[in-house]
Amino acid sequence: MSVIVPLDTQPKEAIEALLDAAFGPDRHGRTAYLIRDGMPWLPQLSFAVLDAGQLIGSLQSWPVALTHEDGSQTPLVMVGPVAVDPAHQKGGHGRAMMDAVVAAARAQRSEPLMMIGDPEYYGRFWGFTAQGTAGWACPGPFEPRRLLALSVDDCPIDGVGMLSPRIAVTA
Repeated sequence: MSVIVPLDTQPKEAIEALLDAAFGPDRHGRTAYLIRDGMPWLPQLSFAVLDAGQLIGSLQSWPVALTHEDGSQTPLVMVGPVAVDPAHQKGGHGRAMMDAVVAAARAQRSEPLMMIGDPEYYGRFWGFTAQGTAGWACPGPFEPRRLLALSVDDCPIDGVGMLSPRIAVTA
């Protein structure tokens, strides 16, 4: 029996081992890593799947932003990676974690969610779309059709700029 729990209840080493198993140890060079470089993941929007007490899935969410030419930022939450241990893939675990993050984001009225992913899959189940992301750029290679966003409060998503780590606002 599998259960979804907050990701911060799991050891960092176990999370990293799962990510290596799912995506390979060379995953750190991907564009998504450049977008969120140096940012800590958001505990309130990150989840794990346990099966018989073992970590078999993880979903991390990150504070990122669309940085405009004038340096101002529009805050976003980057979803991913969504990782499931290869031995447990195709069991609905990734989908369950996505259900959890979208529900939590809506309940918390978070910033819009964004990801680099398959538009047919993430659009069909959760409504992610490339509509509104045409003016977005990334610090590495990407396919524009895979740059997806989801408004959690039904406000339109758009803008022009570079996806990047979110700059902390100090008072």
